[in-house]
Order: sequence, then structure tokens, then C-alpha cells
Amino acid sequence: MAAMRTRLSLTLSLYFARNFLLQFAGVFLSILLVVLIGDTVELLRRSASHEDVGLQTVLAMALLKQPNMAQIILPFAMLFAALLSFTRLTRTQELVVTRAAGISVWQFLFPALMCALLIGGFRVTLFNPFASILTARYEFLERTHLDWSSNLLAVSDTGLWLRQSTPDGSSILHAQGVDQTSQEFQGIIVFLYNKEERFTGRIDAMRGRLVPGAWEFSDVSIRDEGQQARLLESYRLPTDLTLENLQESFAAPETMSFWELPRFIEILEHAGFSAQKHRLYLHSLLASPFLLCAMVLVAATFSLRLTRHGGTLAIASGGLLVGFILYFFSDLIYALGLSGRIPVTLSAWTPATVSLLFGVSMLFHLEDG
Repeated sequence: MAAMRTRLSLTLSLYFARNFLLQFAGVFLSILLVVLIGDTVELLRRSASHEDVGLQTVLAMALLKQPNMAQIILPFAMLFAALLSFTRLTRTQELVVTRAAGISVWQFLFPALMCALLIGGFRVTLFNPFASILTARYEFLERTHLDWSSNLLAVSDTGLWLRQSTPDGSSILHAQGVDQTSQEFQGIIVFLYNKEERFTGRIDAMRGRLVPGAWEFSDVSIRDEGQQARLLESYRLPTDLTLENLQESFAAPETMSFWELPRFIEILEHAGFSAQKHRLYLHSLLASPFLLCAMVLVAATFSLRLTRHGGTLAIASGGLLVGFILYFFSDLIYALGLSGRIPVTLSAWTPATVSLLFGVSMLFHLEDG
């Protein structure tokens, strides 16, 4: 008899899981298709003034952008899929029969929660690295064809490397690090090039800082090509950079793999820069499987009440509204984390934790099994 119950439980679990996954696949692909069409139209609009950007390039860019968009819409798809799945099972009385057989709400929610957890784990460990590569390629094409920028920035173990345009050509700047307190760059070397990209000289400076319209160096040695070095107390090199857009020029966290983020954060902080954005993104990735589980619980809170209270459209709409509020509430929390008003870890984990607590508490309140 015990073996029969185990067999029945496994059969029901597989049935509920299959139903949920089919709903999720349909909803997820439908939303992604709508997003793809919208992104394609927007890229066509942006490329209208660039005669060298053809339709093939626009379509390639739109497709490259979709893996990152898929990660963004994933909680919405999970919420919609759970609502549709549970609503269907409730309206067909399948859940009523299941409850009559002695199966509790937590037992028939378990397959959907496990699916959400596995999808979230797959997203973080396998899909995110794949999406980061394509997102980096998309941003390169966007910068090349639609939003050309002359400043290229990179951070490595050796410090900061920056390429920028100057009135006389271009320059490559290397700094060993940045003092966060004084916002001074230390151990600076600048390689100068003319408009034909031919090397013309080098600047060495003990310290430097960004002031409006220029780099201001102290304790400077300037060596023009074929000439003796000149020692100066200070020197100004024109630039259109500011500390704000310099910080924004670092590789976006979306272009970095989950496995690469901890190392990049370490390098960024060692160089003296803030890694708040990247640390927040890393913790939000870790919290995302639990956010997906929370979306399932929120959907269950509303859709499982249909047979008791009626008003299918009103209750389902309430579920969608609460889900959107919980999800978009995370934007406010993330903004507080980025501004340093609350710890980054707390900011990243709060939306998933609050959503989980809401779903669990509502189910305990509404269900007796």
C-alpha cells in the first residue's frame, strides 16, 4: 500500500511538473517573441540615420540582445506560467480531486517549486555565461554602429588602461590605482599618438586627477620623440572624461559571466574603484532562483482560491498586480543599494526574501492543508 502511494505521488508530481513546464515554455517564448519584435523596431529606428547599418546587422543585434532580455523577463514568465497552470488545474477540478485524496497544497506545489529552482539554477550557472558573451558582442556592435565612442576603458591586475581622443590625436593612459579618498590616480604613464596613430611621446607622472576638461598631472616627466625628457611640476592633458562617465565606462555586469564576476570585482576594488554595481548584480543572480520560487507562491496564493471565491478574472488580475509590485519593488531596493544607503547584499536579497515570505504567509493563512 505504501508503495502504491509512492507511485501515485510520483505520477502526480510528474504530471504537475509537465503541465507547469509546458505553460512556462509557451509563456516564455511568447513574451520573448514580443520583445524581439520590439527591439528590432527600436534598432531600425535608431539605425535610420546610419546609412552603413543594414537590415542584416540590425537583425543580428536584435538576436544578440535576446539572451539578456530573456533573463530580465524570466520572473514575469514564471509568474504568468504559474497563474495559467494553477488556474487551469483549478477550473478543471483536478486540484479539488487531488486535495480530496489527501494531498496538501505544499505537496502539489512542490513540483512547480522544484522546476522554478532548477530553471533559476540553470539560468545562473549555464545560461548567464552564454548570455554575457552575446551581450558583450551586442554592446560592441552598438558602440561601433549606433553609439560610437572614442574612449575605451579596461581594468586588469596591472591597473587601469584607458584610450581617449585628444585634439592632436589620441593617447593611452595607464594608472596603477586610484585613491578613493582624494580621487587621485597614481603611477601614471601616458603614451601619445598623432592623428595618423604614430607614437609621438610619453608622459610619466606620480599623481593625476580629473578636473573639468583635462587631466591634471603632478611631478611630471615629458619625453617627446627624439628629445630629452622635460621635468615639470604640473601638466594638463585635455580630455572630455569625468569621474562619473569613467566609472560608467567599466564593463557592464551583464557582459560578464557569473563565474568571472568575483574576480573582476576583486580587481576593480584593488584598483581603487567602486564595484557596487557588479557586486549587486552578482548577489541578484544568486538570489534569482528564490525569486522565481516566490513568483510561483504568489501565483498560487491567488489562482488556488478560484473555486472558493469565484471571480476568476478579478482574482487572477490581483495576482498579476501583486507579482508586478513585488518585482518592480526590487528596482527601488537596487537603487538604494547602488547609492550606498543600504548594504548591497541586503539590497540584492530583499526582493526575493520579501516575496517568499509574502507567498508562504498567504498560503498558510488561506489553506488548511
